[in-house]
Amino acid sequence: MHDDERYQQGMEVRRAVLGDAHVDRTLENLSPLNEEFQNFITRYAWGETWTRPGLSRHTRSMITIAMLIALNREAELKMHLRAARNNGVTRDELKELIMHSALYCGLPAANATLHLAQQVFDEQDDV
Repeated sequence: MHDDERYQQGMEVRRAVLGDAHVDRTLENLSPLNEEFQNFITRYAWGETWTRPGLSRHTRSMITIAMLIALNREAELKMHLRAARNNGVTRDELKELIMHSALYCGLPAANATLHLAQQVFDEQDDV
């Protein structure tokens, strides 16, 4: 697959997972500093990794959230908590994932994620 094809495939998946509004904001904020990085993310994260047949988007979403909890990456975590709904992840599944993360990532990480998840749920309920 050529880079242009990978980019197009990645953009389709990126929009499906993160939503058009998020992706459109990202594209509107392209700059000489971040343009190549955004292209890289679209091609390789979304066009190559998220499209692999071995795992469903639901599973990838759960794994991504777990890793972001462990790494304490709040902005990315919040984005993927929002996106999880687009991949069929339920709130109960997220609650269980966060509870499970308390054992392996620590109570502070799980507690912070519970607060982030509540913010995301409140935002989604207001829409």
